[in-house]
Amino acid sequence: MNTQPVVFVLSDSVGETAELVVKAGLSQFKNGDYKIQRVPYVEDKETIDEFLQIAKEKNGMIGFTLVDPELRSYLNDRAKEADIEAIDIMGPTMEAMERVFNRTPRLEAGLIHKLDEDYFKKIEAIEFAVKYDDGRDPRGIARADIILIGVSRTSKTPLSQYLAHKRIKVANVPIVPEVDPPEELMVVDPSKCIGLRITADKLNEIRKERLKALGLGDQATYANMDRIHQELDYFNKIVDRIGCQVIDVSNKAVEETANLILRMIQKN
Repeated sequence: MNTQPVVFVLSDSVGETAELVVKAGLSQFKNGDYKIQRVPYVEDKETIDEFLQIAKEKNGMIGFTLVDPELRSYLNDRAKEADIEAIDIMGPTMEAMERVFNRTPRLEAGLIHKLDEDYFKKIEAIEFAVKYDDGRDPRGIARADIILIGVSRTSKTPLSQYLAHKRIKVANVPIVPEVDPPEELMVVDPSKCIGLRITADKLNEIRKERLKALGLGDQATYANMDRIHQELDYFNKIVDRIGCQVIDVSNKAVEETANLILRMIQKN
């Protein structure tokens, strides 16, 4: 005879939430060996009846997350009739929230996993932005949702990270006169490319501040106006060659530029 205590976890989704709660409770009971049997995608009363019977035979208990009020009520009522301990993990929480928020729940199974999927997409996009930052690997150009191109100090990296938090995979490519842009940039869909334009005076100001922050003199070639004009002229040639959209970032905050890019994406 099997005397190992069994907890049946019933859910109208995959059952991970219910299982985590049950495991958290079981962790307080170290004097026995417990078995958890997960029953996902419960959508009918027949499945509930089946596992109530099995729980009764095995002297087990049930933990469940069912958002459908009818199924939830049915399981609670039948468990009481059969004298089976059943823990409604989601029900009391939703009912309390409904009272406090004065709103009706969506009653849609699996929403937490949609949120999890959203979270992982965000993490994937952030990792993508880091991997393909500053033209490190041109292979990212073909895989990116958006490619940002611009001269140094046009906020390519912070923009990439900001957009990554919106689950957009961004590669960014620096434009430098001495370096030919990657061939991948010339064959990718131009609608995926966005050039970041900036005025010479603003770029000069930003670069001088950057040099000071690094403890360097502001007379370096990096902040020289002739050099800046050379870079910007080359940038204009490249964006004309690609035929991509251009945003002037001279007096825009990162968030403002990012919102413009998001609108461009939605339009496309």
